[in-house]
Amino acid sequence: MLSRVLKMVSIKKFIDIGANLTDDMYQGSYHGSKKHDSDLDLVLKRCWDGGMEKMIITGGSLADCESALKLANTDDRLYTTVGCHPTRCKDFEANPSQYLESLKSLYILNAKKVMAIGECGLDYDRLHFCEKDVQKKYFEYQLQLCEEIKLPLFLHCRAAWGDFFEILSRNRTKTAGGVVHSFDGSLDNMKKAVDMGFYIGINGCSLKTADNLAVAAQIPSDRLLLETDCPWCEVKASHAGFKYIKTQRPSVKKEKFVNGTMVKGRNEPVNITQVLEILAGVRNENEEELCTNILDNTNRLFFKNN
Repeated sequence: MLSRVLKMVSIKKFIDIGANLTDDMYQGSYHGSKKHDSDLDLVLKRCWDGGMEKMIITGGSLADCESALKLANTDDRLYTTVGCHPTRCKDFEANPSQYLESLKSLYILNAKKVMAIGECGLDYDRLHFCEKDVQKKYFEYQLQLCEEIKLPLFLHCRAAWGDFFEILSRNRTKTAGGVVHSFDGSLDNMKKAVDMGFYIGINGCSLKTADNLAVAAQIPSDRLLLETDCPWCEVKASHAGFKYIKTQRPSVKKEKFVNGTMVKGRNEPVNITQVLEILAGVRNENEEELCTNILDNTNRLFFKNN
C-alpha cells in the first residue's frame, strides 16, 4: 500500500513560482535570534524528493536579488525574479536611476536565471514601511524595465486594487503579462487581472477564508499557478482550506530543532502539495490532472524558451 501511495505522489511535478529561499529562517535565525544551524540544503532536498522540478526565488530588493542569484547559480533548478517589493520602495529614493540600472544589470549578467520582473506592486496593508505615494511612484517607475527586459511581471497587491489596476492599465503596452502572486482579492479583482492577461498565483494566504476558496474555484484553468511564498503563507488549521489537506508532515518547534525535521510555523516548498490538494478540493478536479495543467501554465509563462 505504501509503495502505491509513493508511486501516486511521484507522478506529480511542481514548479514553485514564489519561494523566499534567502530568508534568514532557512539559516536558523528567527527575528534576529539564532535557533539552529542552516538547513536550507535539507529543505531543498525535501522538495526535490517531493516532485519539485524548478523554483523561482523571489527578489524583493537589490540586495535580495543579489543573494537570490548567488543561490540560484548553485543549482540548475533554481531561478529568480529581479525587482523591488512595494514595502522597500524607499530604497529607490537616494538615486532612482542608479537603483533601476542596477536591477537591470543583474538581469543582463544573469539572463538565463532571471524569469520575471518583480516582486513589484502595491501594499497598503503595510504603509508603516513605505507610504502610498512612494509605492505608486516606484511601482510605475520599475515598469520601465518591461520595455527593455521582455519578461513577465511578478506582481504583489494588498488592499490597493484600484491604484494597482490603474497603474497597470496606463502601462499596458509596456508589459508582457505576468502573474499576480499570492492572490487574495475578490472575484471581480481576479476577473479583471485575467482580462488584462495576467495569471493568478495561489498559496496558503490565498486560501484562508470561504470567500478566498470561492474565488479560487473560479480561476480559469489556463491562468492558474502554484506557489508557497515560503517561509510565509503556510496553511494553518484555522484556514478554510485546511479541511482539504491530505498531506501533513511532522514538524517541531524551532527551539527543539533536530537536523532533518521541519519547523513549526516555517513554510517550505515541499508544502506546495497542500496548495494543490486544496485547489483540487474546491474546484472538484483530479489532483494529477490539475497539477499537470498548472505545470503547463507555468512553463508557458516562465520557461517557454528553456
